[in-house]
Amino acid sequence: MYYKDLDPGKRVLMGPGPSDVHPRVLKAMSTPLIGHLDPDFLTIMNETKMMLQEVFQTKNEFTIALSGTGSAGMEACLVNLLEPGDKALVCVNGLFSERMVEIVKRCQAEPIIIESEWGTIVKPGQVEEALKKAGKVKLIAVVHAETSTGACQPLEEISALAKKSGALFVVDTVTSLGGIPVKVDEWQIDATYSGTQKCLSCPPGLSPVSFSERAFTVINDRKYKIQSWYLDVQLLRNYWGKERFYHHTAPISMVYALRESLRLVLEEGLENCFNRHQLHSKALVAGLEAMGLKMVVLASYRLPELNAVYIPEGINDAMVRSALLNEYGIEIGGGLGKFKGKVWRVGLMGYSSKKANVMLFLSALEDILTYLGYKMNERGIIAAADVYRKESKISNSTKIA
Repeated sequence: MYYKDLDPGKRVLMGPGPSDVHPRVLKAMSTPLIGHLDPDFLTIMNETKMMLQEVFQTKNEFTIALSGTGSAGMEACLVNLLEPGDKALVCVNGLFSERMVEIVKRCQAEPIIIESEWGTIVKPGQVEEALKKAGKVKLIAVVHAETSTGACQPLEEISALAKKSGALFVVDTVTSLGGIPVKVDEWQIDATYSGTQKCLSCPPGLSPVSFSERAFTVINDRKYKIQSWYLDVQLLRNYWGKERFYHHTAPISMVYALRESLRLVLEEGLENCFNRHQLHSKALVAGLEAMGLKMVVLASYRLPELNAVYIPEGINDAMVRSALLNEYGIEIGGGLGKFKGKVWRVGLMGYSSKKANVMLFLSALEDILTYLGYKMNERGIIAAADVYRKESKISNSTKIA
């Protein structure tokens, strides 16, 4: 049988991930391979580690790129810190916090679930009340940026409650890292994990993780052996540390890619990167609301990199997403879990977060919805353009000043 050359079609990736990858990152992936214990590759690992520390805003020595996707990072944090019989308080307000609960159970630990409606946040008072009832809790786990809903969970007050109770603080930063501030040291996060394919605009395949020394003290005092050999951070620490003990064959091309994507983020500057995500989300939301669409999350807790919007009544979800993909080459995400068929998830992550994408998507959506009989209040692209013009004037006046 003859198989033709690989040609999956060109797409504008505006879903919940992966995001579009910068040409420099694609070029880095084509760099010739060397051995995973080659001195040059060890230098590349060290540089990647240092840049990850900058983006995570931490001095944690164990800040590495775990071989595996973000879900591997989630599992690594929980299986290393939890033992049978431990209590883990999990803040649940979306699909990925529900996944945390499942992993806690597989660790034979007891999940204590604090629930909030999808699209909302978990309030510190809920955590405080649960801690009073639960007794000794090993850790508190929370999703910073819930990809299934577009909600941004404030962390500082919950972190303070964790420290007061003596619990470790575990945070999912899969969709937040590189898009909004993630301050591991300032917020006293003990273990965090992310993914490369969201705001870092790197292909999926690595999970940046960071563990505090406090977390390692707990790990070193375990009664039971860590149930996963591959995700055992004590072994991984020896591979990424000075010892360089062989653990596994690192995905060399992916480390190349992550190094270049981190270099791009730091060249732009973290604050500039965060501001860019905010600007394009502001323009997108203005356009969607002008068309009469309603956002899922209140503005005060809304992620700029993942914008969840309710599907208008009478409009077929799959038909719109199919038309966007087939007619315009635009990929957006549908709803997951409780939101299936009810919301669209529009990503503006990393390299995908740009004016051209916002205007293209709004124009395409206007065309498709109009064809399906939806009556718009106003033109979305005009409202979005107004945001860009106003921001441009503010930026220019600031420069002049």
